[in-house]
Amino acid sequence: MTEQTLRVNENELRQLLDGRWAGVRQRARDLLRGERFAPVSGLSVEEHRARVLDQLKALAAEDISGYGFPESVGGTDDVGASVAAFEMLVADMSLMVKVGVQWGLFGGAIRALGTERHHAEYLPGVMSVDLPGCFAMTETGRGSDVQRLRTTAEYDPATEEFTVHTPDESARKDYIGNAARDGRVAVVFAQLRTGGRGHGVHALLVPIRDAQGAPMPGVRIEDCGAKAGLNGVDNGRLWFDRVRVPRANLLDRYGAVAADGTYSSPIDNENRRFFTMLGTLVRGRISVAGGAGTAAKAALAIALRYADTRRQFTRPAADGEPEREVRVLDYLAHQRRLLPALARSYALHFAQEELVTRLHELSRAPERDERAQRELESRAAGLKAVATWHATATIQTCREACGGAGYLAENRIPQLKADSDIFTTFEGDNTVLLQQLTKGLLTDFQESFGDLDQLELARFMAGRVFGAVIERTAAAPLIESLVSARPGRSTGEDLYNRGWQLELLEDRERHVVEGLARRLRRARKDGGDAFEVFNRAQGHVLAAGRAHMDRVVLEAFVAGIDRCGDTSTAKLLNRVCDLYVLSVVEEERAWFLEHERLSATRAKAVTAAVDDLCRGLRPYAVTLVNAFGLRDEWLGAPIALGAEHARQGDAPPARG
Repeated sequence: MTEQTLRVNENELRQLLDGRWAGVRQRARDLLRGERFAPVSGLSVEEHRARVLDQLKALAAEDISGYGFPESVGGTDDVGASVAAFEMLVADMSLMVKVGVQWGLFGGAIRALGTERHHAEYLPGVMSVDLPGCFAMTETGRGSDVQRLRTTAEYDPATEEFTVHTPDESARKDYIGNAARDGRVAVVFAQLRTGGRGHGVHALLVPIRDAQGAPMPGVRIEDCGAKAGLNGVDNGRLWFDRVRVPRANLLDRYGAVAADGTYSSPIDNENRRFFTMLGTLVRGRISVAGGAGTAAKAALAIALRYADTRRQFTRPAADGEPEREVRVLDYLAHQRRLLPALARSYALHFAQEELVTRLHELSRAPERDERAQRELESRAAGLKAVATWHATATIQTCREACGGAGYLAENRIPQLKADSDIFTTFEGDNTVLLQQLTKGLLTDFQESFGDLDQLELARFMAGRVFGAVIERTAAAPLIESLVSARPGRSTGEDLYNRGWQLELLEDRERHVVEGLARRLRRARKDGGDAFEVFNRAQGHVLAAGRAHMDRVVLEAFVAGIDRCGDTSTAKLLNRVCDLYVLSVVEEERAWFLEHERLSATRAKAVTAAVDDLCRGLRPYAVTLVNAFGLRDEWLGAPIALGAEHARQGDAPPARG
C-alpha cells in the first residue's frame, strides 16, 4: 500500500455515515442533550427505571415517537427513520431498549398484525406513552421455538371472548420488557383455538394492569429483578389464569374469528401464515443489530481517544533530545487490537444502512413481495448475529485496551459491556439465527427446512439451490464491474485489488454452501433422518452463514465508499475497507490454506498487509471514530475527553 497523507473531511465522512436519514440522526444529537439524557451510574434499580420512564415520556413529546407509525394516527410512516433514531440512543441503552419495547415491539406489533380499527384505538396512546405496553412472546420453556408456544387463547362464541391461559409453569411469559412496573397492556402470543380446532400462534391485546397499576383479575406479574445490565428496563414474568378478553382484541390482519367462531385467514397454510406474521416484526431484529453497532462504536471511540492520549514507556531519544513517552496507539500491538475492529464497525455500518433502506422500501411497497421479504428476513437474521457478536467482542477488547481505566464505571465501557451482552440472545439467539439464514440459502428461501422431498432433491441436483445465494446486494453493477476488472495473476500487489478481494470471499461462500448442500444430499440419499442429518452438519451450517455475511458486508462497504463525494475521504475509506477484508482473510487463513485459495507465502503477505494498514490508519483513528457523531456527553467517559492531552500539553481538537 502506498503511504500518503490524506486531508480527510470529517464532515463529509460523518454525512456519509449518517446516510439517508442524516436529518433524523442530527435531530437526535440536538434532542438528547442535558442532564435528563446524560449517562449516570450508581442508580438503584428503581431509580434507574424511573429515570428511563421519564426519558421515554420526554421523547414521546417529540416527533421521534411517531416515526414508525401511520400518518392516519399522527405518525410520519417512516420506518427507516425509526430504526435510525433507535440507533442513536446509546447514552443509556436502557432507554434504547425501553423505546424498542414501547414503539418497536408493542406498537410495531399492533401496526403490523392489527387492522385500521386497532391502529385508531391504540396507536395514539402508544406514541404518547399514555398506553405503556409489553410484547409478550417469549416463554420460559420455549425460547426460540415460537411456533410451539404453550399459552392458549380459546374462543367462546357464547360471550364472544377469548380465554387466555397459561397451562403450566414452562408456559409463563418471561423476560417481558415493561411488564414488571409500567406496562398496562400486553400483546400476547398464544395458540389460537376455535371450536376445538387449533389455528397456530396469533397475537391478542390483553390488559395486565388497571388504571391504578394493580394487576388485572387472573393476571399474575412477577419482577425479574436486577440483571447484569439494562436495569432501567422493567423486565417481568406474566401468567394468565383464564383471562377473558373481547373478540375485538385479536390482532386479526392475518387471522380473524367471526362472532360464531368461524376462523378465516388470507393465508391458508398455517406454516406460511406463521412465518408471514413473524416476518412483519423483522424491524426489531434489524434495530438490535444497529443498536449493537452503536454500542461498539461508542466503546471504540472511548478506547481509541484514550489510546491516542495515554502514554506508556519511553522511546530511545536521539542525541540531545529529551526522552518522551510513547502514545499507546503508536504501538502496533495496540493498533492490532483496535483498528481491525474499527474497520469491521465501518463495514457493518454500511451493511446495516443497506438493510434499513431495504426494510423501509418494502414497508412502502403497494403489494407484499414474498421473495423480497424472505431475503430481508434472512439478511436481518445474519446481520443481527454478526453485528451483536462483533459488539460483544469489541467492547471486551476495548475494556482490556483501556486497562484499569476501562474497568471504572465512570468510563462507560463496563456499562456498555453489561447492557449490550444480551443483544446476542434477544430478538433471536445468534446461533439459531445463523442456522435460519443458512436454511434459507439452501432451500431457495423456503419457509422451513423440513424433509428434503424429491422436488427439493431435484433442485439440489440441478444446481439451482445456490442460485439464490450469490444474487448481488444493492450494488450489483458496481460489484460485477470490480470483479470483472480484477487482474489475472496473483502477486502481492493484488491483495489490495478490490475485485480480487470480492471474488475471494464470494468463492469461499460458494464453496462452503455448495459443500454443505452436497453433504446434506448425500446423507439424505443414504436414508439418514432429516433431523440428524442437519444436526450433525451444524458446524458446517454456521460456517456457511458466516461466509455469506462476510461477502454481503464487504459488498455493502464497497457500495458505501462509491457514494462518497470527497476524493481524500474515499481513499481513507478504501484503506479501512482493505483492513476489514484482509483481517477477515487473516482470521480465516486456515480455510484459505486448506482449500488452496492462498499459498503459505501469500497468507504471510496478508498478515504483513494487515500490519501495514494498521500503521497507515493510525493517524486517522480518532477522526474515524469522531465521524460516528456520538456526542461527548453520550460517551460520558473522562478518558475520552482529552484530559491526558491537557496534562501532556497536546490540546485535542474541540468536539461537538
